[in-house]
This record gives sequence, C-alpha cells and structure tokens, in this order.
Amino acid sequence: MIPREIIDEILYTAQIEDVIGEFVQLKRAGSNLKGLSPFTDEKTPSFMVSPAKQIFKCFSTGKGGNVVSFLMEYEHFSYPEALRWLADRYNIAIPEEKEKSAEQIAELNERESLGVINEFARDTFVNNLWNTDEGKAIGLSYFLERGFSEDTIKTFELGFSAEAFDSFTKAALDKGYNLKHLLAGGLTKEKNDKTFDFFRSRVMFPIHSISGKVLGFGGRTLRNDKKVAKYFNSPESILYNKSKILYGLFFSKNAIIKNDRCYLVEGYTDVISMHQAGVENVVASSGTALTKEQIKLIKRYTQNITILYDGDAAGIKASFRGIDLILEEGLTVKVVLFPEGDDPDSYSKKVSQEELKEYIDANSKDFLVFKTEILLGESKGDPIIKAKLIHEIIDSIALIPDEITRSLYIKECATQFEMDEKTLISELNRSRKNKLSKEIGSGENRHTNPNLVKVEDQPVAQQQEVSKSSNLEAHEFNLIRILIKYGAKELQIPYLDENGKEVVVPMTVAEFVIKDIEVDDLKFSNPTYQKVFDVFKEGIEQDVLFAESYFVNHADTDFSKLAVDIIAEPYQLSSSWKEKFYIQTNLEEDKLTSNVVKALYSFKKAKVLFEIDEIRHRLKNEELDDETMASLMKRQMELDKVKIVLAKELGRIIL
Repeated sequence: MIPREIIDEILYTAQIEDVIGEFVQLKRAGSNLKGLSPFTDEKTPSFMVSPAKQIFKCFSTGKGGNVVSFLMEYEHFSYPEALRWLADRYNIAIPEEKEKSAEQIAELNERESLGVINEFARDTFVNNLWNTDEGKAIGLSYFLERGFSEDTIKTFELGFSAEAFDSFTKAALDKGYNLKHLLAGGLTKEKNDKTFDFFRSRVMFPIHSISGKVLGFGGRTLRNDKKVAKYFNSPESILYNKSKILYGLFFSKNAIIKNDRCYLVEGYTDVISMHQAGVENVVASSGTALTKEQIKLIKRYTQNITILYDGDAAGIKASFRGIDLILEEGLTVKVVLFPEGDDPDSYSKKVSQEELKEYIDANSKDFLVFKTEILLGESKGDPIIKAKLIHEIIDSIALIPDEITRSLYIKECATQFEMDEKTLISELNRSRKNKLSKEIGSGENRHTNPNLVKVEDQPVAQQQEVSKSSNLEAHEFNLIRILIKYGAKELQIPYLDENGKEVVVPMTVAEFVIKDIEVDDLKFSNPTYQKVFDVFKEGIEQDVLFAESYFVNHADTDFSKLAVDIIAEPYQLSSSWKEKFYIQTNLEEDKLTSNVVKALYSFKKAKVLFEIDEIRHRLKNEELDDETMASLMKRQMELDKVKIVLAKELGRIIL
C-alpha cells in the first residue's frame, strides 16, 4: 500500500491542468479551461477543467473527478497505478516500490533518521524545560511570564535547550544516534574537529508538519546581547524547507476549515497567543517572506486570508509583495492593523476573547482599501507620486485570476481615485499583457487559480437540469450536498433550556444534521449518500472536520464523483423543480441556518411521503391478512400526522 502521507503529497503536487493537458487540447474559457471531451465524439467542447478546485467535469458523459479519477477513466488505470504514474511524473518516491536507486533509498533512510532524531530533540528540550533547574528557571519562567498557560506550553511542545556546550549532542550520541544525521538535521555543528550544539540556552519552538511530525525547530535567545541573533531556525535540510512550511498549521487546520478563513501572523508567539485566546485559525510564515508554496498550503483549507499586522510601517510595505502573491493564487485578502505598539501576541493578552474577535472583524479591510490608504498617505497630494500609486494598485488587481473580481475592483478603484473607468481598464490590460509577455519570454508555465466553472461558460445545450429518480432522492442529494459543501461551517442553533428560555448553541452543520437524523434513526435510500453520512458521523465522534477536498480526492470513486458533481454544480435547477421539492440554492450560505433546517424538514417529509406511498401500494395490490392490514393502516395514520407537522414547519401546502 502507498502510505497516506505520500498520497497527500502526490495530490498536493500534481496540477490537474498540466496532466490533462497532455491528453486533451485545452483552451482558456473565462476563468477555466475547456476542450473536446476525451470520452466521446463531440464538435462543441463540453469538457471543463477547474485549476482552482483541481477537478474536471465532462458535461457530455457526466464523468468528473480529480487528477487521479481522470487517469483511471482515460488510461483505465487502477487507483494505485494512477498514483504511481503521477508520482513518477512529479519525481515523488513511493516507499514500498521495490525498484529504487541507491540514491532514493539513501534519501528515504535519511528522512526517516532525521525525523526520529527530531523527535528525540523535542523530547529532550521538553524534559529540560519541565524537569531541570536551568530549564525551569530560564525557559519555563519566560513562557509563563509571556502569559502562556501550562496547557498551552504542553500543546505546542515548547522546550528549552541547555547552556552547556555539547550536552544535547553527547546525549544523542549516547543514545546511539548517528553524528552524520545530527549534522544533517542542523542540531549539531562541527568546527575544527569539535562538535557542539546548534541550539544553546534558547527557548525552543518545534515546527510541525501538517501531520504533526517535527520537521525542525525555532530557538529564541533570552540574552540582551545584540551580537547574538534573537531567533535561530534549523538549517535547511532534506526534511526542513522553511519556504514550504507554516508554523502552527498542524494545530489550526481544522479551525481554518471550520471558519473558512486563515489569519496570517509573523511569529511563533503570535500564533500561540492567538490560539490561547480562542482564535485558533492562525498560522505564521516563520519569519520568512511569504512564499507561493506557503500560500498553496493555506489554499488547501480555505480561499480566504486575513493578514494581521503590528503597525510597523516598513514591515507593512515590505509585505505588499506577499499580498500580490496571494492575489495571484486566486485567494481573497483582507488586512487588520493592530493599535500602535501592539502585535497579535500583546493585544490578545490585553482584551477578552470576544473583544479580540470583535476588533478583528471591525478592522478587517479589503487589500485594495488598505493598500490605497497606506500609499495615499505617502503621496501628500503630489500627482506624480499619486500616478505611481495608481499603477501599483492596478498591477495588484491585474494579478487576480477571476475576471469578475478584477472588474469589481476596477470600479472601486475608479470611484476612490475619481478617475474614468475606461482609463483604468486600459492600464489593467497593459499590466496583464506585460505580465503575460514576461511569462512567455521566461518560459514560465503559470496557471491561474480561477473560480468554479460557470454555467454561462457552457454551451446552452450542455446546461443540464438535475434529474433525480424521485422526490426522496432529490432531498437526500440536497442534504448530502449541504454536508459536503458546508459541513464544517458553524451555525447558531436556538434551543429551549429546561426553564423554557431560548439559548443559542454553536455547532457545525455536520453536528446539527447528524444529531437530528440520528434522533429519528433515519437512513438514506441511496447507498453512496449513506456512506457519506457515515463518514461525517465518524468524524463528529473523533472531532474531525472534512472539507470538500477530502471527498474530491477520496480513493472511493463514488465519493469523488459525487463531490465533483456537487462542487462543479453543472446543474441549472429549474424553478419548477425548486418549487416542487423546496430546495434552496441561491445565496444559501447567507441564510445557512434556516436553509439547513428546511433541508432537514424537507428530507423528513420526503421520507414520510415515500413510506405512505409504499403502504398505499401494499394495501391496494397485495393480499394481506387482517392483522397486517390493520397494522399498515395504523402506521399510515401516524405518518399522516407527522406529514402535517412537517408541512406546517416548512410553511408549505400539504402534498
């Protein structure tokens, strides 16, 4: 079997537009790519690829999925064969493959060895902090003075490296660890044939992978010596590449999915303090300039980033490049500026959790407004400087892949600067042409990350209506669609307590739906829908949240096909279908709580009607004994009463 972490790496690395482009001639179509279906003969292109969601959809045949699904359909590969094909294309080593070069085997062994040594180092630093006089007096007291609770210190596995010249190195060698690996991992240094510890007398911050493995460390000195670097990070190694790592992502990924937003801060302590304050969807770029690889990591969990700044003007201007990279990846960017003298770490300790969240919400500014305010403040009315500012703003807007979003920003820009919109559009086109020329000239193959396939981009003949086998099937599909799209979203559910007082209880869509259906012990008639429901149920029991990508990239093709059908949403629901089955799709996220409740009641009513029809059919067509007939008639009366209650709840005419 291919290890899960290798599968994740393959799915993260593979770009669906590149792979499918080897088999299908794709052309840009709005914010997506379009081509003739490779699965059928057609003259009008109906085969769409969405780089943003890493999915394809063939509207002629109904086939769809991720990059693995495509290879399985087109090349008739098995799931493992498709993964191996991708691994070979992207030079990703699969551990259990028998034919490996000596270099591949050596690299794999070194990765495993460095991982084991890092775990030993983490345990050593943690032990130093809690169980040595030096660690308690220096390291633990520092963390406690910073306001970190003992639980927080333990959660983030914070530690302390001893002052002694080579105490860690000696301890590691005594345990049988190889000096070569200690040097390769950057935990030990060598000079003039002498070895010594890289981290000495520093508080230690382990840096984790997405799965929680220790990849490296950050160490902060507590000395006031200006000649000593305040922070040291582990040197780059085969295991640790800081441009591809986000500090805190292991602890925050569920919260990012749940809130559909990632807060980006600068340092380790910012992440830890915000997490302790109850704002858990936060990561740090570990003191490095934001990279494309880091942005793509965030993009796996959300399309929305809010950057939290400490108010330092030089730092803010330097970060504009990072904002442009985020825009180029197709994500939305907001910015929050903390009061002068405060950063996320200090401010989170001054105010309550509620006040912190309120401040962030109240002070979140769109990147365009923020950048304009900063740069306008420097122009001081000078028209030359102002013109340069406008060019900078337009260059940023030009990076946005989505055409509609660009258009809206141009309108906003025209209003802010009191300029003719046509002039700004002309400048936008110039900027985009320059960018394209540079990419072509340098041989780059950059693919934008547009939004989902739009119905308008499809031929009219391909705008299919959803066809479900029955009323019940339609409502089962709708409920599963809501789970996959919004399962991690939080609802505010009103309940009556024992005193009859209304209280609001926060819970995710998945929690609410699972609990409500479990109370009535309902089952889905469609086996795939039931399997999806069971996955969410198991996730709730294990406190795990599932994003759309989990189902898109699932090995079970029933899951991936269903998820792609839901995400791509090729269906243009007719008004009569929506009215008949009472399924809400337009702007449903704006009124998510009421729409989820309506979907549940509609599903239950459909179940009741389905059972009533079955009873009527049996009473009419089967030869029944008196006892069975009486039992069925009694059950029908009970269901009629339930139907009336559900119809009233929905505010609908009784069917």
